[in-house]
Amino acid sequence: METVCARADISRPTLYKVENGDPSVAMGIYVQVLRVLGLVEDLGLIAKEDVLGRRLQDEALPHRKRAPKKTQQTGGSNG
Repeated sequence: METVCARADISRPTLYKVENGDPSVAMGIYVQVLRVLGLVEDLGLIAKEDVLGRRLQDEALPHRKRAPKKTQQTGGSNG
């Protein structure tokens, strides 16, 4: 791990955050670590269309139910 830190020019605590997916780490740090590990080409896969993943994501969305239509009452007078 010290080798990765040295080659990516980051500290060990930062690498620990990267390993845990901490959102406070800048995207450039993730790119540096991927470059050191020889995985920078895989960044293109992040934005790739994933049909199955999209379907699973859509199924997890909450389904809202519509309230029944209100009927207008006739015959009342105001005033």
